[in-house]
Amino acid sequence: MGNVGEQNSDIPFDVLSRLPTKYMPRLKCVCKGWNRLISDPIFMKVQSRKKEPVSGFFCQQRFRLGNEDITTVTYIPVGKQEAKLFQTVFDFLPEHVVLLASCNGLVCGRSCFPRIDPSLYICNPLNHEWMRLTWDEPNREDTFALAFDPCRDLLGTSTKFKLIRVKQIETESKALCFSFDIYSSDTKAWKKSEEICKCNSNLYKNKGFYVEGVLHWLTDGDEMLTFGVENELSWLVSVPLPAIEFRSIPEACIGDSDGRLHYVLVSQYGLQVWFLEDYFESKWSLKLSKTLEEMEEQHMMFLYNLRERVTQRLAVDMEAWVDLLAFKDGYLLMRVSRNIMLYNIVTNRMHLLCSLSNFGTHSTFCTVLPYSLSLVPLDQA
Repeated sequence: MGNVGEQNSDIPFDVLSRLPTKYMPRLKCVCKGWNRLISDPIFMKVQSRKKEPVSGFFCQQRFRLGNEDITTVTYIPVGKQEAKLFQTVFDFLPEHVVLLASCNGLVCGRSCFPRIDPSLYICNPLNHEWMRLTWDEPNREDTFALAFDPCRDLLGTSTKFKLIRVKQIETESKALCFSFDIYSSDTKAWKKSEEICKCNSNLYKNKGFYVEGVLHWLTDGDEMLTFGVENELSWLVSVPLPAIEFRSIPEACIGDSDGRLHYVLVSQYGLQVWFLEDYFESKWSLKLSKTLEEMEEQHMMFLYNLRERVTQRLAVDMEAWVDLLAFKDGYLLMRVSRNIMLYNIVTNRMHLLCSLSNFGTHSTFCTVLPYSLSLVPLDQA
């Protein structure tokens, strides 16, 4: 068995590269030949081309006020019989980080504040590879998004990605706009895009999702901000239901599933999941709709007095009873009161994962990023 990887590397290469990424760390321990094979940049390139489903969610709390960051990052894997929390995933980095973005196995983070000379990091938590990026004019309120497609951006043994920083600016005519700065791993430098998007809304939950070459940000208005990474064009996409439709403040999040952008909403009308069919016409199709009463009846162990709880939120600064944290590949992560729940919209199963306090504090403000395992290399990026 110890020489399997050396006797005929074509057979193990073909078989192992077809397996899900989650098995790779254990398979590297089988023998030295497999360890060398799985660690080879060519193997990692081929194996990483597969679209991996979501493997879990990274959760990091933050304080609503003040300049101090919370350093604890909690990883919650999905698909496990019992919920397990991992809080040492990023210990391989040279310092504690605040998570900013994730995309197809890559994660972006920044130095925790206060910090004299903060840095940005791009890393792969699975193989512990990382790189440090320059951060001109650092601001803890900066919003970043990663753009990386393993089917297109693995060339040779290098990983090509882009990191986009979006800023809200005010023009001379007092109009509010968004501008875009782009870091390219090709040039290893930042450039300022000429694109400007006029928008009077603010970014909401500050997470950018990369779907089919386009980055998407939810706003606190009736539209989403989008940015095409290659053509550097931005536009606004209307959400399925405008705010005027609601008597109370709804909760929403965006994510991707089946290669499409999804919009998830909890309101007086219940739980609704939409997917975007046409960007330019803002055409959405309803994928799932359940009334609050249906949700409560089907999940009575976790949900109660749901209509009263959801509809009593009449102001934005009121804490939501149900907070939609993230959506990816059919999994909806949400906070219900002080509990963290995982709901599978396909199987209609809901699980209690943990209490909010298990993250380290009682703060209800969280950055939550979906994560997919990948062997994608960074050391030669």
